Amino acid sequence: MQRRVFVIGATGTIGRAAVRALLRHGHEVVCLVRPRAGAGGALTPEDCATLLPGATIRIGDVADAASLARDGFRGEHFDVLVSCMASRTGAPKDAWAIDHRAQVLALDAARQSGVTHVVLLSAICVQKPRLAFQHAKLAFERQLIESGLDYSIVRPTAFFKSLSGQLDRLKRGKPFLVFGDGRLTACKPISDDDLAEYLAGCIDDPSRRNRVLPIGGPGAAITPREQGEKLFALIGRPPRFKHVPVALLDTIIAVLGLLGRVLPSLADKAELARIGRYYATESMLVWDPNRGCYDEAATPSVGQDTLFDFYGRLLRGEAATERGDHAVF
Repeated sequence: MQRRVFVIGATGTIGRAAVRALLRHGHEVVCLVRPRAGAGGALTPEDCATLLPGATIRIGDVADAASLARDGFRGEHFDVLVSCMASRTGAPKDAWAIDHRAQVLALDAARQSGVTHVVLLSAICVQKPRLAFQHAKLAFERQLIESGLDYSIVRPTAFFKSLSGQLDRLKRGKPFLVFGDGRLTACKPISDDDLAEYLAGCIDDPSRRNRVLPIGGPGAAITPREQGEKLFALIGRPPRFKHVPVALLDTIIAVLGLLGRVLPSLADKAELARIGRYYATESMLVWDPNRGCYDEAATPSVGQDTLFDFYGRLLRGEAATERGDHAVF
């Protein structure tokens, strides 16, 4: 059944893939985008129209309730809200403004336009919240669950683009950076297109309604060391690793946190360092609170595209990564 779907967060790589998947499923798609969208505000409305062919593009501000109603929903009826929106940096101010407040505003506007089902792209890391953006996401998840609307909260594991930042280092002859021994964490990476297909499928699959849905990509969980070994194999060089102690991140966090009491910009950098430490020490798999460990077997696998296939396409020039504000290496 065709539905009218309102999409926010459409200009990110996952948002674009979600729009493509929704259109393939036969839905009518309307996207609200900012006048200057994308990383660094590089995308004009014309650029957005080119990136999202087949969708209706409307220009407005998702963080402004009046703009959502006037420029976005326009008093029209919609069936589903799909949110792929996320804060760019994860810094506390940005996180609470986007991951919580803007989501709440969109939820309120959607309800007034007749929306009965919300598909939310969240993150698997919120199951062990220690960071501002995780608490902001969880706060909105709770409001969505309590809203009375049907919901599908999708918590994916790591994205391909998040695990591809060291390729250029290796091509320049540098070692692959790992924290600890490179086996502290593991994940089941998922591609944008596989995740997008899952998001679109939530609309027609009743088993995905009113559920929190952790998902990963196909195959076994992989560690950072395994990622490095595969990249070296693909470029035809023996593996070389540089081991970074987690304690170094702790020192950086402590120093930036202390200086951040005087300079607010350094407080944001301290939070970014905390985010880095979290991903350096926590697996992106389902957490089993009873056993106190991550559970690869309990992390569902979907899709067909593997991270190592993606690495091969990157090396052949058949794919590219857009990491924007999330770039670390």
